[in-house]
Amino acid sequence: MPLSPSQKRYLRGLAHSLKPVIMTGNKGVTPALIKEFSNALDQHELVKVKLGDDRDERKAHIAELGEGAKAELVQGIGRVACFYRRNEEQPKLALPR
Repeated sequence: MPLSPSQKRYLRGLAHSLKPVIMTGNKGVTPALIKEFSNALDQHELVKVKLGDDRDERKAHIAELGEGAKAELVQGIGRVACFYRRNEEQPKLALPR
């Protein structure tokens, strides 16, 4: 289910104070990185990712991470992107409607 604009705004506010949990390296997005990213989303629901230098690669990595972990992109600014995926078993964040 896609996020509404008000939900994205709320999540951006929460993500502002977060530190990046996942950082892509020279190898880019690998299956192991996607697995760790998915585990981080299970624990936190809202995760910040720090990406590499190349602008075109960043866009591709954001798409790969979102598809691989079935997460919704909340915001991408420069080298940092924020993703959200609701934990169905134990939700931690209550989203506005």
